[in-house]
Amino acid sequence: MLAALQARLGWARLALRGAALGRAPGPSCWSCGAPLPSSDGPPHFCPGCQALQPPAPRPDLFRLMDCDRSFRVDPGQLQRRFRSLQRAVHPDRFGKRPPKEQHYSEQHSSLINKAYQTLLNPLSRGLYLLELNGVEPAKETDCDADSAFLMEVMEINEKLAESKNKDLEEVETSIKVKQEELTREVTAAFERDDLQEAKKLLGKMKYFANLEDKLKAKKIPS
Repeated sequence: MLAALQARLGWARLALRGAALGRAPGPSCWSCGAPLPSSDGPPHFCPGCQALQPPAPRPDLFRLMDCDRSFRVDPGQLQRRFRSLQRAVHPDRFGKRPPKEQHYSEQHSSLINKAYQTLLNPLSRGLYLLELNGVEPAKETDCDADSAFLMEVMEINEKLAESKNKDLEEVETSIKVKQEELTREVTAAFERDDLQEAKKLLGKMKYFANLEDKLKAKKIPS
């Protein structure tokens, strides 16, 4: 307890010294008041009392998951990062901690889940990249001019409606092939920094994501 008190006094002196020098106060620990590094990266523990700190209001999910801000991600690396972060902040580890810290643990765990799912899925990853670059996602009407694409979607929809469960394999293959093709095209668009083309292609990916959801629903036994 004495060591903890001395640590708090030390952090307080540092804060007062910074104020005397005219520096604006940075973030501080909710538990002991120690100054903290300002970052939206991985979850922070106070260097003074080791209390878990709250997540940043609008964290960069790529930075949180230790990924380059790119449409290309390594799923294996992403999964390893996810497991490592969850081990550090999972609510089961904070059952005997103060209620505020338990709440922060739940917030971090939820945020890490969201980051993992967002960056793992090509469509959500692409839409998030557009958001980071200040580009609005495509609306459904943006694809109306591409009659060949809309015809393709309608044909798959009709096959999906008419197929019995045992005949869904062909439709499933068509959807998978198109999703893979669009993913390659989106990757190329982002790599040449053509955000408008990426936006258009992600709009098309949304259509096939909806078809994929319909396919999954149809495969569930009624």
